[in-house]
Amino acid sequence: MIDAFNRTGPLMEASSYPTWAQQLIQDCSESKRRVVEHELYQRMRDNTLSAKTMRHYLIGGWPVVEQFALYMAQNLTKTKFARHPGEDMARRWLMRNIRVELNHADYWVNWAHAHGVSLDELQAQEVPPELHALSHWCWHTSSADSLIVAIAATNYAIEGATGEWSAVVCSTGVYAAAFPEEERKRAMKWLKMHAQYDDAHPWEALEIICTLAGMNPSKALQVELRQAVCKSYDYMYLFLESCMRLEQEKEKAPSLVRERQARVASEA
Repeated sequence: MIDAFNRTGPLMEASSYPTWAQQLIQDCSESKRRVVEHELYQRMRDNTLSAKTMRHYLIGGWPVVEQFALYMAQNLTKTKFARHPGEDMARRWLMRNIRVELNHADYWVNWAHAHGVSLDELQAQEVPPELHALSHWCWHTSSADSLIVAIAATNYAIEGATGEWSAVVCSTGVYAAAFPEEERKRAMKWLKMHAQYDDAHPWEALEIICTLAGMNPSKALQVELRQAVCKSYDYMYLFLESCMRLEQEKEKAPSLVRERQARVASEA
């Protein structure tokens, strides 16, 4: 096939992919940056997030972690052997990595436990409903969208941003040092497993996407891919903003108390 894509350059270099894919990366870069460089992850790195915010983050993020293998399983059902090289590539990759994602759920439970959050609390999901928007989007795209779009939204976008923000949190030893030494390894395993700027998974997902799309996909498909990738980043950003509102309310409370005390004193 003249239009077929076969990567010849290094897996983890943008220049190894078609021009349209390089443009996709560029067009989505700002949406991704808002997630990776978000204040919440900087505060997590510095161990300055309140316990309440951390609890909401861990509970609200659980559905995505717990269901990620299911997103991939739904995409697997969209493939058929020998119908297209991209589908064959996706089949092998999804089958190999679904089991890995199952282990990641265990690691998240251990992380939550280190913050005093039980499995029952993770499953009860007693958090503001806006924290569920990301998991709802991931489930929707995996169940309703085409194989190529759903892989772009989840395995490329979600996994890619997660690897980078995890690296931010682990870039110093401050957060890890806050856990008792005997709990530290278990508490940090989910983050350590993801905190790799050299993680190949998102790039492998991009290679699948390009193999499915070829060298010259339609403008409509390019737009659909860009919208799906940016939507994943944007839902991640909204999740973080919702968590940070709790943090800001906590910081406002002391100043409001001081203002009230000053007003009462002036009226006395």
